[in-house]
Amino acid sequence: MPDQAQRITSAEGQALKILSEDQRAAYERDGFIVLPGLLDDAWINRLRHVSAEFVEQSRSLKESTPLFDLESDHTPETPRLRRLVSPADLHPTFWEFVSESVLVDIVEDLIGTDIKFHHSKLNFKAPGGGEEVKWHQDIQFWPHTNYTPLTLGVFLEDVSGDMGNVGFIPGSHQLDLFDQYDGEKWVGCLSDRDCEKLDTASAIYPTGPAGTITVHNCRTVHGSAKNQSNCERPLLLQTYSAADAFVYTDLVRKSPHGDRLIRGTPARWARHDPRPCQVGPSKVRTIFEVQQGED
Repeated sequence: MPDQAQRITSAEGQALKILSEDQRAAYERDGFIVLPGLLDDAWINRLRHVSAEFVEQSRSLKESTPLFDLESDHTPETPRLRRLVSPADLHPTFWEFVSESVLVDIVEDLIGTDIKFHHSKLNFKAPGGGEEVKWHQDIQFWPHTNYTPLTLGVFLEDVSGDMGNVGFIPGSHQLDLFDQYDGEKWVGCLSDRDCEKLDTASAIYPTGPAGTITVHNCRTVHGSAKNQSNCERPLLLQTYSAADAFVYTDLVRKSPHGDRLIRGTPARWARHDPRPCQVGPSKVRTIFEVQQGED
């Protein structure tokens, strides 16, 4: 097991609410876990309904906005969204979900009882070619003082292997952080040279029914291909951290709920992982805009 200062889970011995000890150990070892069909139908239906409301709103748009990231072939007749930015800030159902649902119990099982919410997003992955996401690590986009931040992805529809589902490289969270700049330019992904150092063939691409939940650490290398199916693949993503993880950049200040304590006790001391953390630019842009080089 890693040194205590470098663990991505809390100290062992706490009672678990949702996960098994094996699942907790797998997250520490691999940097991600998959929980098939865990979310109940009531939540799935509520989240689908609210998501559909925002898709309808997007029909009137001709170009991306700070909240709606659109694909280039988006039209009123056939809306094609890449991302809804900060859904937890936009509708009370999304905020209730991120702050009060089973997700918070899963987070507690992994990083302890003192938990902050960081941000959320809804990636739609439109059918017939929805945008790929190149291999990357998350933490350089929103660097923290330690590496407890983790993201929970929720399948809002059934996901099969041709839908551009996210792939995770086991154990990649234990490697050094990769440089996600190309010279002076922030590109938000690994270089081809660095990808060659990784065993990308070992990546796991979870599939499963609606309600499946993935959990990955902020250091874990992951990415996704284009959606080659004729079905949309909406993935709702929520990021949390331990209360003693503090951000280096001002992303959370742009969100009413960002860096908000949602369980436990506020931290009086920041915990600093001894490993360095690369800092991306403070200007907030979606990963799609960054990786595709869009202005």
